[in-house]
Amino acid sequence: MLRPLRGWALGLGLLLALAPLVSRGDGDDDGLPAQSRPGWAPAPDRAPLWSHKEAALQRGLEASLSNLGLARAAREQNLAVALVDVTDLASPRVAAVNGDHEMYAASLPKIAVLLAAFERIAEGSMTLDADTEASLTRMIRVSSDEDAAAMMQRVGKPFIADVLQRPRYRLYDPARGGGLWAGKDYAQAGLWRRDPLQNLSHAATAMQVARFYYLLETGNLVSPEASRKMKEILSKPGIEHKFVAGLASIAPEAQLYRKSGTWAQWHSDSAIVEHGGRKYIAVALAESPEGGLWMREIIVALDRLVLEGPTTRVASVGADR
Repeated sequence: MLRPLRGWALGLGLLLALAPLVSRGDGDDDGLPAQSRPGWAPAPDRAPLWSHKEAALQRGLEASLSNLGLARAAREQNLAVALVDVTDLASPRVAAVNGDHEMYAASLPKIAVLLAAFERIAEGSMTLDADTEASLTRMIRVSSDEDAAAMMQRVGKPFIADVLQRPRYRLYDPARGGGLWAGKDYAQAGLWRRDPLQNLSHAATAMQVARFYYLLETGNLVSPEASRKMKEILSKPGIEHKFVAGLASIAPEAQLYRKSGTWAQWHSDSAIVEHGGRKYIAVALAESPEGGLWMREIIVALDRLVLEGPTTRVASVGADR
């Protein structure tokens, strides 16, 4: 995988940021955008997590990161974390640090490829036969780059971008700092387009990844049946590091539905966790050689925060990293 390029994409990039890259579903045969039509109203947000932030949980998250010596990493935006307690799906409890800060996310955006594949299946241009399901499962559970590249070619990278920007999902939204983006095959070649805001080939924000899992858990990714199938594919992680290793050390019985990513100093992890009668979404993105270790420690702290409740105590646990 080529090193991601950073920087602001001006000109064409800003233009692309203002509108979906593919007009499917946003206009009609006359070429006018839907927003210009009489009676147009924005689609309801099916995952309005920003409006469910909870002050006590937020304080607990910030204290947890301080306890781990990660306050400096958060201040310098080398770390982004989102936590959503979805034990009561109708009333999620949300906390985030740098939640709308877009970062390179390595293989985590393969969840966007998974979603786009199921959209293709729903429209009838793909079939979920045994080979397709096996390929999608390898792409997610063991993060197969070969299967991801082949699936992106099959689904189409412009189609993936379109799906992420559709009003029913808004998983890439310039007004919210960007979000999920998969503009390049998981191979040396295959670049289609970097994201318009940060010029990243594979990007994510913690909150948009959390929204993906919330939409999944509520049955709003494609359809309830498709959401159940995608959740099954996300189960049984085949790479036992980061969140998986952290939870295995304290709660081996916990169930995870998960996708992570690693390349050079960029680390990411994301999951729905079911444990101790509670259910929560955890997302972390980091730029640091120690990012993998951070993920392992962060998930333990988040699990305790959800199960035991927030605390304002900030312990002295080593120097700030």
